[in-house]
Amino acid sequence: MAWRVLVPIKQSAVAKSRLLGATSSPAEHAELVHAMQLDTLDAVLAVLTHPLVSGLAVVAEQLSVSLPAGIERLPDAGGGLNPALARAAAELSRRHPGDGTVALVGDLPALRPADLLQALGQAGRYERSFVRDLAGTGTTLLAASAGVTLDPRFGPDSARRHAESGAVELAAAVSLRSDVDSPEDLRQVLQLGAGLLTAQLRLRTPLS
Repeated sequence: MAWRVLVPIKQSAVAKSRLLGATSSPAEHAELVHAMQLDTLDAVLAVLTHPLVSGLAVVAEQLSVSLPAGIERLPDAGGGLNPALARAAAELSRRHPGDGTVALVGDLPALRPADLLQALGQAGRYERSFVRDLAGTGTTLLAASAGVTLDPRFGPDSARRHAESGAVELAAAVSLRSDVDSPEDLRQVLQLGAGLLTAQLRLRTPLS
């Protein structure tokens, strides 16, 4: 089965408020958030030619954000992350009924394409599955096979809530579990090896 990867994109100026302490100005904060989003998307774009991946879509409040070519765009009508993902996943299922849907968080700047493919290969064995973040409580990836409702439950303690909803936990590499919510998370992904845009930005401006 092939997968449609769905990434929520929040406007850089308001996203990741806990990272404000890692930058010296609001403008730099917005640049950092956008760089992490683009590095995440680039990792998915790198595997679009693989049989496991049939497409990449984003759901965003404003579709004027600068994104690479080849990405399907879906509007976010508001109401929070989970309703937005649920609506977007339902629309992808309507447009592409033979594909599964994978919701992937947009703050995985160290994501390695091979690690994403490894998880998608596992996900094909289950109706719904998820990847737990390194902190142990969050979720970085939620997958639903073709014809199965995504039922996203992102937010505090989402790993437990996804497990309780029947999703199977997948074993995943560190790069797929390394989301960035804090300055310490950012230090860790830089040590792991962040994508080009995030790494270049941090080289220009040392981590506060």
